[in-house]
Amino acid sequence: MAKKILILIAIIKGGISMRRLFPAFLFTLFIIFTFSTASFAAGGGVDLEAVPVDSHAWWFWPLILLVVTFVMGVVAVLAGVGGGVLFVPIISGFFPFHLDFVRGAGLLVALAGALAAGPGLLKLNLASLRLAIPVALIASTCAILGAMIGLALPTDVIQISLGATILGICILMLTVKKSEIPDVPQADKLASVLKIYGVYREESTGEKINWTVHRTPMGMGLFVLIGIMAGMFGLGAGWANVPVLNLLMGAPLKISVATSKFLLSITDTSAAWIYMNQGCVIPMMVVPSLVGIMLGSFVGVRVLKIAKPTFIRWMVIGILAFAGLKALSKGLGF
Repeated sequence: MAKKILILIAIIKGGISMRRLFPAFLFTLFIIFTFSTASFAAGGGVDLEAVPVDSHAWWFWPLILLVVTFVMGVVAVLAGVGGGVLFVPIISGFFPFHLDFVRGAGLLVALAGALAAGPGLLKLNLASLRLAIPVALIASTCAILGAMIGLALPTDVIQISLGATILGICILMLTVKKSEIPDVPQADKLASVLKIYGVYREESTGEKINWTVHRTPMGMGLFVLIGIMAGMFGLGAGWANVPVLNLLMGAPLKISVATSKFLLSITDTSAAWIYMNQGCVIPMMVVPSLVGIMLGSFVGVRVLKIAKPTFIRWMVIGILAFAGLKALSKGLGF
């Protein structure tokens, strides 16, 4: 795991352009999809008898999925949430897909967004490697454990847990107030040993801001739980990363958001391999989902200039609450 992380950091810090990476990215997708299709054909770890039979043409649900994820990508940018947080509860609640497939696709949706944004955030000196690497080692290891737990538990139990988690996210979005630059009087011993500190330039004021963190052991302990939940539900973990990094550990908000986005490129990769190995990642779902989310994100960036953030925030909370209740009702058999 440490070797994979070092290779990823070397690639990102090397400044390789997206144009040069694009052919390699396509080749990697081809290998992943070939592997996942072969694993799915072999049965994997999924109970194929539990997958519902649908009478529509093969292209019907992928087309609907493309349209829905496009809208989802627009909304995710406007609301400042990861695509995986919206993808899993909405697709599992309103589409006739087995939950294991939805979670596998959800991890790749969150992973794609993180890989697209990570290099730029590092170049801007917003995503901090000193802050990301220790918590990434913890969260990625626990994400593997979470994925194994999620695939081992009955679907009804996962649906109930997913619904409760989504409703918890809604409460978190309603109650948590983020702090732009928290007051950290002094770094704790663990942060000093790991040298978790940095300097970034606030473009709005032109000021250079020195930052460090405190309560590091408590924060790393919470990343154990965050990693397990990310692997179990396939949500990505940006919704939990930012409050822990910003409110608990005291990292500035921009550093927390950027580092959280970079973290997903490590955490979600670990869990995604478990789902692929069990045959839970199929191209028929992943390809339209990734294309829809990416196209929607491009549009969302443009719409962001004219949209009212308050309205979008309440709309996302409403959608998530409805999807969470839907997951609870499915798990309870209502």
